[in-house]
Amino acid sequence: MSTTSVPDTAPAPAVQPPARRGLGSLRSMVISMVVIMVAGLAWFAMVPRVREITQPAVDVTSVAKQVRQETSWAISQPQLPAGWKATNVRFTAAGDGLRTWHAGYLSPEGNYVSIDQTQQATDAWISAQTSNGRAEGTLAAAGVTWQELSSRETVQRSLVSRGSGSTELSTVLSGTAPYAQLAQFAEALKPVPAS
Repeated sequence: MSTTSVPDTAPAPAVQPPARRGLGSLRSMVISMVVIMVAGLAWFAMVPRVREITQPAVDVTSVAKQVRQETSWAISQPQLPAGWKATNVRFTAAGDGLRTWHAGYLSPEGNYVSIDQTQQATDAWISAQTSNGRAEGTLAAAGVTWQELSSRETVQRSLVSRGSGSTELSTVLSGTAPYAQLAQFAEALKPVPAS
């Protein structure tokens, strides 16, 4: 008899799936997030930040003297007490062609006040300087009767003194200051010397 023997083959072991190393665990993900947040906070803490923007000093007096010499206009400049800061000064031609002397200041309380002066001011020039201000009354300051105007479009208040004749300057004092502070600003105006 012949016997054939069937080779004894053991069943092949089951193939194990590869380890899930790339997927990680929830614990690993939390640790990674904490490390990233700590690094981000450290970076944020080291970056310098500006707490206050300081503006360079503006020399109103030298520009005022130059305008006075070039135009022979009797422009005014305020002699303000300590605490006021000049922020801008210019002499430009407005949209209607009128040359305008302008100087802006910040009060100690943080209110903005400016002076604008020109010869032969038009209604359009007054309207532009006062942001289309509407008349509210008058007040007397520095020996002048000023017209009070308030803009409905902005928080701007203005005092206006219109020059009479072709050589007298019209003056507009404008800003976010109350009328009382605008009147104090008017009292501080002094003519710029001719030389």
